[in-house]
Amino acid sequence: MLADPLPGALVAASGTIAGWLDDLLYLYGFILVARALMSWIPIEAGSPFAGVVRVLERLTEPVLAPIRRMVPPVRAGGTAIDLSIIIAMVLLWVVGPLVVAII
Repeated sequence: MLADPLPGALVAASGTIAGWLDDLLYLYGFILVARALMSWIPIEAGSPFAGVVRVLERLTEPVLAPIRRMVPPVRAGGTAIDLSIIIAMVLLWVVGPLVVAII
């Protein structure tokens, strides 16, 4: 059996609501990372990956858009750095285990 990445006090028994929520938050973290990685790759509209990008955007934009409204992209020379994914990941890592522990 693989070790759980969360501390023992925050690990929920599998099959419980807290366990399911923990699994969903863990999966959402992977979705956020996939969205970040796919944003670095130029993808043409007709490519097979265009559908993947659309699904990732639909799954993550409801979380990222409010964060982006509160913390706009940071200007860095001629480009802008979108911090919303980083902020969402930190919130997921900090608030997620606390919510799971409460449930």
